[in-house]
Amino acid sequence: MALVEGCKHTLEITVPAEEVEAETGLVVAKVQQRAKLPGFRPGKAPAGIIRKQFAGDIRKQVLESLIPKYLHKQFEAEDLKVVSQPDITDVHFEAGAPLRFTAEFEVAPDIELGEYKDLTTPYHEPEISEEDISKRIEELRHQKAEFINEDPRAVADGDFAVLSLESLSGVDGPAVKQEEMTLEVGGGDTLEGFTENLRGMHPGEEKEFAVSYPEDYGQGKLAGKTVLFRAHVKGIRRKELPELNDDFAQDLGDYRTLDELREAVRKSLFSQRQFEAQQEAKNKLVEKLVDLHDFPVPEAFVERQIQNRVEQRVRALAEQGLDPKSLNLDWKKLKETQRDKALREVKASMLLSRISEREAIHATREEVDKEVERIARQQREPFAAARLRFEKDGTLGRIATHIQTEKTLDFLFEHAGKTEA
Repeated sequence: MALVEGCKHTLEITVPAEEVEAETGLVVAKVQQRAKLPGFRPGKAPAGIIRKQFAGDIRKQVLESLIPKYLHKQFEAEDLKVVSQPDITDVHFEAGAPLRFTAEFEVAPDIELGEYKDLTTPYHEPEISEEDISKRIEELRHQKAEFINEDPRAVADGDFAVLSLESLSGVDGPAVKQEEMTLEVGGGDTLEGFTENLRGMHPGEEKEFAVSYPEDYGQGKLAGKTVLFRAHVKGIRRKELPELNDDFAQDLGDYRTLDELREAVRKSLFSQRQFEAQQEAKNKLVEKLVDLHDFPVPEAFVERQIQNRVEQRVRALAEQGLDPKSLNLDWKKLKETQRDKALREVKASMLLSRISEREAIHATREEVDKEVERIARQQREPFAAARLRFEKDGTLGRIATHIQTEKTLDFLFEHAGKTEA
């Protein structure tokens, strides 16, 4: 007997008494071979005594053998795509009687695809201006800049002050301490508190001062805090930019002239912005796809995605220098806040998988190997060793799934109508 509710499935299974007795006999024989009972040589104790003496162990082994066997037999008979660990309840197991039990689990839903080829999404090809190119080349000039040591004098705006810095109070956790760091006095990325206090100092001078950090500061342990620092100025440097000419272009790579460099920068910026614009358009397509399809989603998938999202949040906090344990987070509430997004992400993944199946989109071996080769090169590992390791730990399958998903998104984007963003 089967009961179905959304993705939840319940089976009531009966194993014939003769099957139960046959399996019990096999288990008894195995136990008999290794049993050591007073007065009997190993393997010679009567079966009746074995059944009585090891009743609990025999029952356990019989159930562990018969329940999965008959459960999977029923899965195959009903062509069920089970996606969660079955919960076994109401087990009735008595000598001479059939074995009865109930199994509750979730199955993958049958997704009936609606419209997906002719959706519309806001998108237009990016435009790269001369100003964009000049700005990027200026960034490259700053990356190639040299820092020249200045003779001792008062620190002024535009200088790069070389200093040692130590926090004296105001920081949660370990103190901030750097033996040598460089700050651009008056620079856009330098907090005003540092600029005000460093301006006018001379090399060799030491000073204590407070700096207030904004609430949205990148490092969590400093965000919103007022920290007392001790700074010791060690020296002053000025930034010297290279001249903008053909020599500069040649120094950056395989470019003969500055014009060639500008063209390469234009293509690079276009490629980057095109990728970003297409990603945004694809995200909107997926959102629309999810809105157009209504189907039940296995709770096991949603719970797994919620856990993934929570782990990402924890890692993000750790990267900001915060210990999640010290924040007294309400984990139950945090998980609940992730539910809606997790549900939509799972639905999106299932839809993309169904579309790739319908359109016969898959990752080729060459595509998978190319990605493995890229990762192996990054990790300075031989390709063959990396591939073998990825095959064993499941990474190879995840790489193939990722490639398949990206190809499916490309397919949707290619077939979508483009409207002005």
